[in-house]
Amino acid sequence: MIWGYIAVMALVTYLIRALPLTLIHGRIRNKWIRSFLYYVPYACLSAMTFPAIFYATQSVWSAAAGVAAALVLAFFGRSLITVAAGACLAVFLAEQLMAFL
Repeated sequence: MIWGYIAVMALVTYLIRALPLTLIHGRIRNKWIRSFLYYVPYACLSAMTFPAIFYATQSVWSAAAGVAAALVLAFFGRSLITVAAGACLAVFLAEQLMAFL
């Protein structure tokens, strides 16, 4: 029975990737569709990552501190490593503060 589930999952996964390649033959000229397809990977990554951020720490407040620090550093154009390190530091400090109180 488990092999049937795996086969159906494999078929669905393959069809999702294969159908666009077989059905769309020419270049997509519609500006709106091209813009939509350009932003799909970013939207999917955000939808998968953002909820996990709030469950990765001991409290929602320390996670919010990390998100706030990351947003501020990213807004000011800091590098990815600086943003990640700053968010980690903010979470660490917030957790230490909550443990102290």
